[in-house]
Amino acid sequence: MSILLTKQTRAIVQGITGRIGAIQARWMLECGTNIVGGVTPGGGGKEVHGVPVYDSVAEAVKKQQANASVLFVPAAYARDAVLEAIDAGIGLIVCVPEHIPVHDTITIRRSAQQKGAWLIGPNTPGVLTPGVGKMGIMPANLFKPGRIGLISRSGTLCYEVAGYINEGGYGQSTVIGIGGDMVRGSDVQNVLSEFDQDTETDMVVVVGEVGGVMEEQVAECLKHMHKPVITYIAGQTAPAGKKMGHAGAIIQGNEGTVECKQNALREAGALVATRIADIPELIGRAYK
Repeated sequence: MSILLTKQTRAIVQGITGRIGAIQARWMLECGTNIVGGVTPGGGGKEVHGVPVYDSVAEAVKKQQANASVLFVPAAYARDAVLEAIDAGIGLIVCVPEHIPVHDTITIRRSAQQKGAWLIGPNTPGVLTPGVGKMGIMPANLFKPGRIGLISRSGTLCYEVAGYINEGGYGQSTVIGIGGDMVRGSDVQNVLSEFDQDTETDMVVVVGEVGGVMEEQVAECLKHMHKPVITYIAGQTAPAGKKMGHAGAIIQGNEGTVECKQNALREAGALVATRIADIPELIGRAYK
């Protein structure tokens, strides 16, 4: 079993005829993702890697019973593309593009919540379930099937953490790149709840970073979690007031520092790794 991306997922690729969309569609197909269509306005009737292209998401839903979508469209068009997917009844939307204006993200987040859709991103490497497929840009060969859920704000750190988990003899149930922007489509509390209910996930590793309040929200969730949570917070030497790569990774005053986040997580009962290399040991400790 897995969360969000499962064997029942019937995915479409919005922007499939673009250079990036076509390349990523091929790689998603190669790792087993059930891609049933693509969408490019005006591109209906074409095929990309044997996948039929439709003019609208509504048409793809009607003809292919699509229930998930991954977006590879320019940031300026991302809001309209997401809203189109939501209006068509898509239940899982993975919004890969970065540099989407904050007010656009607020709009699509609110719309997704009102319609009960999962919106992952923006600025996300995507969602991956080893052995099932991926929606996004994660390199599938860096992950292997297992029982450890993984949530990360950073794509690169997600891959590195997965490598250590694999070397420790474990694997991943589902990997969620929750997004690196200040505003995200889905709250980490809801993702943790899904992992907590998944019978084939034993524990969750959360990879955070400086800035924002996601890690404090994780600490609050631990009051209701039945499974162990292991955390690693990046940015121990980040200077205050300077954005560190992601739009949401910025320390403001005394808020958002690694120390504040680690303290909150420890007090809530999380196992906190000070180095990525410590994560496999903490997984073993949680199993014992």
